[in-house]
Amino acid sequence: MELKEILRFADELVFSKTGNHLDDLQQAILRETFQGQRYAKIAQDRNCSEGYIRGVASEMWKIFSEVLGQNVSKTNVRVTLERSLLANISSPFGKNVLRIGDINICPQTSQSSKVAQKPQQTQTQPHMDLGDAPEIFSFYDRTPQLATLETWILHDRTRLIALLGISGIGKTILVVRLIEQIQTNFDYVIYRSLRFSPTLNSTLINLLQIFSDKTDIPQNIEAQIPQLLDNLRKYRCLIILDDVQMLFSSGQLAGQYKTGYEDYQLFFKLIAEVCHHSCSILISWEKTREIAKLERVNNYVHSLVLGSLGIAAKEILKQQNLSDEDAWETLINTYQGNPLWLELTTTIVQDLFGGSVSEFLQCDGVVLSESLQAQLDQQFQRLTQQELAIMIQLAKENEPLSLPPIFKTVQLSTSDLLNAMQSLGMRSFLDAEEQGKTTFFSLNPVMKQYVKNRYFQPND
Repeated sequence: MELKEILRFADELVFSKTGNHLDDLQQAILRETFQGQRYAKIAQDRNCSEGYIRGVASEMWKIFSEVLGQNVSKTNVRVTLERSLLANISSPFGKNVLRIGDINICPQTSQSSKVAQKPQQTQTQPHMDLGDAPEIFSFYDRTPQLATLETWILHDRTRLIALLGISGIGKTILVVRLIEQIQTNFDYVIYRSLRFSPTLNSTLINLLQIFSDKTDIPQNIEAQIPQLLDNLRKYRCLIILDDVQMLFSSGQLAGQYKTGYEDYQLFFKLIAEVCHHSCSILISWEKTREIAKLERVNNYVHSLVLGSLGIAAKEILKQQNLSDEDAWETLINTYQGNPLWLELTTTIVQDLFGGSVSEFLQCDGVVLSESLQAQLDQQFQRLTQQELAIMIQLAKENEPLSLPPIFKTVQLSTSDLLNAMQSLGMRSFLDAEEQGKTTFFSLNPVMKQYVKNRYFQPND
């Protein structure tokens, strides 16, 4: 039996179950599986992970098993499809109707005609609308994080991801690199920044214009959200919304929306809970409260906190032609492997210390450039008075503190202190270390020095 006939039959089976036709990757997996290729070889030929290929294949075998009413696996998929196709060819229902069990499947349905009105992009030609996404000039190794995000998106079919971390840690650059790696798996790839705090109505209109004519877009969000969700079902989309923290209020606990922006909470919740096969990534300094709740109960929601670059940050120091390589790791650890913090600091090392890291590290205390302090100012302005009181107290301590000593030294009610501590954690301002069953809290050297510079009196 010819391969194209089996593939056509497989496509009709998948469409009968999901309403979607086989994409290019699924067809390739079938063709090469029929030829006895291993998953590792299929993955290598398509520059993706073996785990992802295995996941896509497993999903197809499951669909075939459910539709055909028998177990289908990599080892028997071809013979099972051939046998079922032959049975249908000899069926009295005719060649235009497939008979599976007690169900008649018509290959040409109104749904497929509807989808054909706006053809999907091919796997190798996605519609790219990256708006004002930054261009990558330097990228430092984030292999584990890239692998985690790729697995969540392509293998686990995660619908909503929060990428979190303090400003300057490299969240946006990581996502731009991720786009380069996985874009061919999508029909649409869209990046938008929320830095100017657009209303949800504005954001929805902006997104919907990519899929349809302006005249087809409703004016109220009650109709706009279902229309966007319909596109997320119809097409495989990757939507990145950056600077989500700009939707939140300053002077309030982390993740509390500004007045008039509360509808975003419902929007993100629906993206997580409604069935579709697209993914949205929210990039933020602060964790949204709905993500914190949903990821505990929803397998399609994840958050990833981006931390230190580690030894990969040595590349930053190398680019600046700094000397004393044996002291580089100390510099990296002091500035938390934060690419922006290191770049701002290495300018001082180069300009005033002749590029000598050892000489720079001999300075008393942690040196914060004015640019770095100004950058931290933006984040500290968002704190509540309760959060600031905790930060000031922790900056005075030489050792990490557990909660009981913090209760004794910070004059706050139990609920106010616990809420403030949780909020600081959502902002990535606290370092937490588990020792047995006790958690100890502290500030990293940069945060501690900033608090001393800005809030301590000369004799403190």
